[in-house]
Amino acid sequence: MRGLLVLIGIVALVFLAALLLGFVKFDQTQTAQLPRLEGGQAPKFDADVAKVRVGTENKTVEVPKVEVEKPGEQR
Repeated sequence: MRGLLVLIGIVALVFLAALLLGFVKFDQTQTAQLPRLEGGQAPKFDADVAKVRVGTENKTVEVPKVEVEKPGEQR
């Protein structure tokens, strides 16, 4: 149970950080109205979220050669 609460807290913090940094933006496009005799109107929102593009690229990386010698051994 504690792990689930920690996970929910982390998700909330990530969402809050995205909201504060401008990755997520909400604009209200329609206001709410209380019903008089019947009906009413729920508010409407536009959500503008950042787009993330993910890709791959093949590269050759030079790795240094490592030699290991046991103590007392010599070549």
